[in-house]
Amino acid sequence: MGKPLPVARLLDAVRRPSFWLISAVLVLLTVLHYREEIGYPGFLSNAISEIGITRHSFERILYLAPIIWSGFLFGRVGIFVASVVALMCMLPRAVFFSEHPADATLETLAVFILGNVVALSFRSLRSERERRTQLEVAEKQLQLQLQVIKENEKRLAALNQTAAILSQSLDLGEVLNKAIDNVINVMQTEIALISLVEEGGTELKLAAHRGVSAKFVEAVSRVRLSEAFDGKVTENGELILVEDAFKDSDPARRALKEEGIGSLLVVPMKSKGSVVGTLTVASRSRRRFPKDDVELLTAIANQVAVAIENARLYEKERLATQRLAASERSYRGLFENAHDAIWVHDLDGNYVVANQASERVTGYSVDELMNMNVKDFLSEDGLRLAREVGQKLLANEKLDQPYEQRVRRRDGTEAILKVTTSLVTENGKVTGFHHIARDVTEEIRLRENLDLYLSQVTKAQEEERKRIARELHDDTIQALVVLSRQLEDAASSGKGLPEDKRLLLENLRQQTTSIMDGVRRLTQDLRPSTLDRLGLLPGLEWLANDMSRYSGISTRVKVVGTSRRLPPDVELTLFRIAQEGLRNVWRHSGATEAEVTAEFTDKKVVVTIKDNGKGFSIPGTVGDLTRDGKLGLTGMHERARLVGGSLTIHSEPGKGTTIVVEVPV
Repeated sequence: MGKPLPVARLLDAVRRPSFWLISAVLVLLTVLHYREEIGYPGFLSNAISEIGITRHSFERILYLAPIIWSGFLFGRVGIFVASVVALMCMLPRAVFFSEHPADATLETLAVFILGNVVALSFRSLRSERERRTQLEVAEKQLQLQLQVIKENEKRLAALNQTAAILSQSLDLGEVLNKAIDNVINVMQTEIALISLVEEGGTELKLAAHRGVSAKFVEAVSRVRLSEAFDGKVTENGELILVEDAFKDSDPARRALKEEGIGSLLVVPMKSKGSVVGTLTVASRSRRRFPKDDVELLTAIANQVAVAIENARLYEKERLATQRLAASERSYRGLFENAHDAIWVHDLDGNYVVANQASERVTGYSVDELMNMNVKDFLSEDGLRLAREVGQKLLANEKLDQPYEQRVRRRDGTEAILKVTTSLVTENGKVTGFHHIARDVTEEIRLRENLDLYLSQVTKAQEEERKRIARELHDDTIQALVVLSRQLEDAASSGKGLPEDKRLLLENLRQQTTSIMDGVRRLTQDLRPSTLDRLGLLPGLEWLANDMSRYSGISTRVKVVGTSRRLPPDVELTLFRIAQEGLRNVWRHSGATEAEVTAEFTDKKVVVTIKDNGKGFSIPGTVGDLTRDGKLGLTGMHERARLVGGSLTIHSEPGKGTTIVVEVPV
């Protein structure tokens, strides 16, 4: 910052008590100078007379005091201001009131000049004294700095020596031995110990030592942190300095006494903010450890900690490399002997590597495959699918895997593969695609045959349901209607019948009517005529009304989109799934409400059955449903799959159940 502005300096001077004291002295001298009636004590008057000066001359000399005082307190500006004020105070007396104006004026000017000269002289002497004092202080500081530089050079040399020694090897044992030898040399001590914290963080293990007996080494080779003398160092990360171990008598120090150790310094070895161990130097005699020694040993300890971490990392990398080599050999064996076909091709589709199972899938040997391209095995549709898969993987988009791919074998037959594809990268750059494929040709053929069989069985079941429903409607129900009317006629027109007989006939008629209603409901369950005549939505409405009427569960149907007629097999499948779903709600859910939603879009129809019942835990797979005895849900899955659809179940205990079936149309 620059010098203060004059106004600021003036304000600062005015705030000081000395300013007002000097001002008071000037005022007092001026009052004395102009008041004739004020006299001096006799002894002072006689002294002034003996000197040979007048009273007013003496008073003019007294003006030198505030001038010189201002010089000490406020510098050159203070001298000038005080001398000018003193001149202004003395000059009117000398010019207008003195009996000898010329002499008085000369004395006044002499006081002004002499005051400036004396004040400036005292100011210069003071400045010179301050400058000498500053030079002496600077010299002492320079000597201290030179001493610090020498100590730092010594410390830096020791640290450089430590770094050079520790960097010569990455073997942990060799690093520790070199480190402890260097500590003995640098610290000029007779005993040094290095202990490492075990991976569990509960024990200290003596890793290297010099200057101690075998008995002591055996006693402290592995000690729990809570029992170790240097355990607090690892826990708190702070050093321990004991310059007279013989003064204490706790168990830890008794062990040191048995070894004859009188003084010791324990510092933590820190790397990346954590303590990896302790470094201890000790002496059998009482020794003081200066601050510089403590700092030097702390710096060495941190260097040793870094070297230990590097050695451990190197050991881990070496072991990891060995495990990687073993894993590579194991992977190579798995790759060569895998039952599934595994191959890698570059971004252009050229084979890079393939296993023996690829021969069974393609009909070509591995050597032949190395000269071929995936285009040699794929049709146009297969190539289109392969490009889509590659683009999604490169764009990091979601891909459902495994996916189905069809390839041409060497003999011209078609193989159906379930393929899982992943990217091959080198140095962050994609270089190809890795495929694992399983030949599912026979499984697919069997599945297709099974689906055809199930489809035919389902159609046969529906036809049989339809035939039974028609026979029940045309024969059984009609016969029950005739029987009911005959019983009604007999009960109403039977004159002379006893009352108990007439009541019996009426009861039989009511039972016949109830049986007829049950058969009619059975007929509707087997094959509702509403579904055949009006379609899916009226069939769902009938199911909801029937559910509400007979179970007491409030059931409603909701339509989303524009409704339309669907293929008969699709309508029948969706109806049966909804029928089974509502039957499960009635029997198992304990619900009070249920809802059936039919959503129509351009490409699909979605039917949702939802209830507010007790719910259940959903098994992982459809097969688990069968093992758990949930055959109705399994049948719903199979029905949806037969028409190319899918069925999803969402349920949790206490949160109800939702069944969603999607069918493309």
